[in-house]
Amino acid sequence: MTGQSGGDDVVIEEYAVEDGGPYGVTAGPDGALWFTLVRSGRIGRFAPGGGVTGFALDPDAGPTVITAGPDGALWFTEHRADRIGRITTAGEVSGVAAASGSGPYGITAGPDGALWFTESTGDRIGRVSVSGEVTGFPLPVTGGFPAAIAAGSDGALWFTLNQANAIGRITVSGEVSVHPLPTPDAGPVGITAGPGGALWFVEIAAGQVGRITPDGVVTEFPLPDRAARPHAITAVDGACWFTEWGGNRVGSITGAGVVTAHELPTPGAEPHGIAVGPDGALWVALESGALARVGVG
Repeated sequence: MTGQSGGDDVVIEEYAVEDGGPYGVTAGPDGALWFTLVRSGRIGRFAPGGGVTGFALDPDAGPTVITAGPDGALWFTEHRADRIGRITTAGEVSGVAAASGSGPYGITAGPDGALWFTESTGDRIGRVSVSGEVTGFPLPVTGGFPAAIAAGSDGALWFTLNQANAIGRITVSGEVSVHPLPTPDAGPVGITAGPGGALWFVEIAAGQVGRITPDGVVTEFPLPDRAARPHAITAVDGACWFTEWGGNRVGSITGAGVVTAHELPTPGAEPHGIAVGPDGALWVALESGALARVGVG
């Protein structure tokens, strides 16, 4: 463990994993945390109390976001290699090619038993079955940089359009709609299904958290520090938690829009991905080379 901070019934502990550290993180079906290492081109596994294991990919893979799949494996995007990767809990790595020049970024398990991903430079949303069949769905905007993606309570997939300043929705049959944001140049990135059946997202350029209902009504909540640069977001126990890349904090927001922020122990930690762990705590990927455990209560 590399550091600890506390207060307001929130205790944050940091665990060193690898220099040039993790970017995306998710809970695995094996009770461990799995994370991507963009710089070293590796997938990491952290078992609390059991140490760290690394699994090598192609050097130019650029693994970015990782999620648990419906088949008991972990699936991840290879942003630089234009691939969707898969790793079993035993460490067996495989993958399938996405479209050339597509820049896959976000990925999530869909309600149809497939994995859905964003093509940040391909202007498409992709779908890959657990057997490896890939389908791409063109978006009605160009240069929108689709980023994070999440399954909504309405049975559709919702995603952020970072450069188009909008939130997108795609059905499992491929029908797309786009909802512009009220704040210009807000730069939405992370998105998650959250309280009230809505989708909650962060606006990295505007320093805000947003909410969009299934029928497309958008509400925005300014953060106390507008330079916080919120990046990723997840939901647990009726609230949403997000990383503040610029503020070196982890923040939370209730369904009513009340925001609280918590300092990370290490200055300049650069928090990116965030996920609910197998232990019910929040786990945060820190580019400083650690995973942070955020325990509430």
